[in-house]
Amino acid sequence: MFSGSFTITPQGPFSLAEAAMFGFGQRDEPGWDGCMRLAFCLDGYEQQVGAEVRQAGSPDTGPADVHVVFRSPADVDAGLVRQQVARVLSLDYDGAEFLRVGERDPVIGRLQAAAPGLRPPLFYSPYEAAVWSVLSARRPQRQMMQVRDRLNAAHGVVFDLAGVRLAALPAPAQLLRVESFPGISEDKLHRLHGVARAALEGQLDVGLLQELGPERAMAGLQSIKGIGPFYSALIVIRAAGFRDVLPVSEPRALALAARLYQLPGPPSEAEFRALAEVWRPFRTWAVVLIRAAARRILADEPAA
Repeated sequence: MFSGSFTITPQGPFSLAEAAMFGFGQRDEPGWDGCMRLAFCLDGYEQQVGAEVRQAGSPDTGPADVHVVFRSPADVDAGLVRQQVARVLSLDYDGAEFLRVGERDPVIGRLQAAAPGLRPPLFYSPYEAAVWSVLSARRPQRQMMQVRDRLNAAHGVVFDLAGVRLAALPAPAQLLRVESFPGISEDKLHRLHGVARAALEGQLDVGLLQELGPERAMAGLQSIKGIGPFYSALIVIRAAGFRDVLPVSEPRALALAARLYQLPGPPSEAEFRALAEVWRPFRTWAVVLIRAAARRILADEPAA
């Protein structure tokens, strides 16, 4: 088993605990023991990596280094692992710039104070986001998380990470060899194979999606069967690492914005775009912060 390590020094506030307990995408941490465990297909989708991520100190005392120990069945480029971990944890941006959004907008500032160091945790990759999109479509999320975990354990690679066994998703070539699996219908498996082929053809390369830009990337992904407008947006916004895409059709975000900004009701798309102008160039981060931390300050407000 090949292993290595590296350190990332965050620019601006960052809390690993907030990322680990976010409860998004491929991760479902039951508690926080100081180690965030990651198991993923490395960009390029040929190898799997397991990583133990730790952070010393507190975001209140300044940016604390993030230390990563990783393992892989074969020799891998540590630079690629570092790049992907940084993207997944949104450490590839300067968080101090996001603080300036909070200085311009008191609501965002209150949310940042309530959730110090929170940055959007992403799916490991567009490939893994696309697999999750197909698996979870019109099915209970908890049930399909269990199915995905069993699929990973049976056909991916299992890592022992700080005393916990965690399996990485099968690489596209491995997924194509799966002919049937309990809990996955024949139609869903056919669509998963379509995702795997798209990954092998380069359609889900994060570099390509970033080069295309959000709108063109979303349009292109809809050529994959099972990926419509909603899931193409999920893949692009929450896996490719764009920081300034405004989700305008999330009912929960709109409802929370109405409460936070004391609006008479959820804003229209035009009203939401106008409200969000001050959040540039971190509109994606601002919406994630609203969804994740609004309850922390709304709970302190007296009932209307």
